[in-house]
Amino acid sequence: MARVWAVETWHVERGCEPLWIQSPRAVWITVRQPGSLSMVDAHRLGRVSVCRVVVLVSGGGSNLAALFDAAADPAYGVEIVAVGADRHGTGGVELACARGLHTFVERVSDYEDRADWDAALTAACAEHEPDLVVSAGFLKICGPRFLAEFGGRYLNTHNSLLPSFAGIHGPADALAYGVKLAGATLFVVDEGVDTGVILAQVAVPVEDDDDVDTLTERIKVAERAQLVDVVGRMAREGWTIEGRRARIGA
Repeated sequence: MARVWAVETWHVERGCEPLWIQSPRAVWITVRQPGSLSMVDAHRLGRVSVCRVVVLVSGGGSNLAALFDAAADPAYGVEIVAVGADRHGTGGVELACARGLHTFVERVSDYEDRADWDAALTAACAEHEPDLVVSAGFLKICGPRFLAEFGGRYLNTHNSLLPSFAGIHGPADALAYGVKLAGATLFVVDEGVDTGVILAQVAVPVEDDDDVDTLTERIKVAERAQLVDVVGRMAREGWTIEGRRARIGA
């Protein structure tokens, strides 16, 4: 089975027996044949003008600010439609408010259990009909309901070259192990922790005099540039996920 997000909306003839969902902006198609959309009988219905993105934050919003800067150019292909957080007083939400964007805060402590929080976060994001949800330093693990709603289109970035050094101490673990290349990974979130399908990776050389702080800062710079580049490419070109492999563009 191949699941495809297209930057154009498509209709697939019933003879192919697909599962398909169509919206004005995007369409998910599950087809029986492996490969690309060219392997099914599809007909274009319309053109997607922009990819709607909800960004989730927990802190100051440096990655969000970079996405804002990129999205200011219409050619980037992205409209950030809302920013959400898991706590009050984040710099990321303040950045969004300054731009007049919709914001929301869903704190785990405001709900009876984690499942209720997960449902509330899902509803808050879904209200804005995003084509992509991007974690830009969001420090909460989303649950089954959120992943069911946004599976295949919820992105996160991690400060290591996954699958090496997953978890919250990526740069420190890389230094402790003695690797010569660290880096950052952009991936599609799944039920695990830092285990989703990899979309892109960027390597950052480890210098002899690096400590955790210096390496972390250099990784952040590369990580931010990769996030901005890949989100834009996905918005403009679409992407395909087959098993553990992802491809951006046709």
